[in-house]
Amino acid sequence: MLNNKNVVWHDHRVSKEDRLKLKHQKPCILWFTGLSGSGKSTIANAVEAKLYELKKHTYLLDGDNIRIGLNKGLTFSDEDRVENIRRIGEVSKFFIDAGIIVLTAFISPFKKDRDMARDLVDGDEFVEIFVDAPLEICEQRDPKGLYKKARTGKIKKFTGISSPYERPEKAELHIKTDQMDIEESVDIIMKYLERKGY
Repeated sequence: MLNNKNVVWHDHRVSKEDRLKLKHQKPCILWFTGLSGSGKSTIANAVEAKLYELKKHTYLLDGDNIRIGLNKGLTFSDEDRVENIRRIGEVSKFFIDAGIIVLTAFISPFKKDRDMARDLVDGDEFVEIFVDAPLEICEQRDPKGLYKKARTGKIKKFTGISSPYERPEKAELHIKTDQMDIEESVDIIMKYLERKGY
């Protein structure tokens, strides 16, 4: 096992400030959280497209895509969910250091894990976006058929059914996708980013 005393942070000649000057933007993590089927990935994709139109440097980390590669092998146990989000938080921190606006679309059901990700960066570099839809609406949408499998016992520990989702208490943005369409949701987020100087 590697002794942590042998691991030393190596400073870079090009600083975070240098990268920010080059990109002419303020980096942040747009952390989309909510139940499966609430619209996280859809809205995150639409927001990234808008930012791209504005010539902003972005990258979208999506739950399923990350589990195919970086987090391949992690299960949906509580312990592995914590590790999944820990890794995403650390990767997102690198993107912030690179001067990128990073969008993350993860259920991230546990408040302490979202707080952990928030604590990795400066206070104004983390924007929690609660993509909220009632469970019954998410089940009606069920784009991947996961709720049906969870209800029949084929998926254990499924968030909202057999595993809890801890709703954000102080999210910077609260998007209710049962009450507004994608365009309205994106507009709220973009206006917030403009107002805050991102």
